[in-house]
Amino acid sequence: MAKKSVSDGVYRVIDVIGTSTVSWEDAAKSAVAMASKSLRDLRIAEVTKLDMKVEGGKVVAYRARVQLSFKYEG
Repeated sequence: MAKKSVSDGVYRVIDVIGTSTVSWEDAAKSAVAMASKSLRDLRIAEVTKLDMKVEGGKVVAYRARVQLSFKYEG
């Protein structure tokens, strides 16, 4: 029988979107921070899309779509 590795497991991936009036980096950090309040054992965060909200020709918000993976516990 194969020996079980520490990294064996099943992981779930979800998309979350963070927003910030400061930067894309802050938007991504915000998404991870908020998700970590209700999800345990976050493993990987991958920024998949960046965009901005524009009003009157000015950027008013930065948005970061982030894929988060966490260990699935059934």
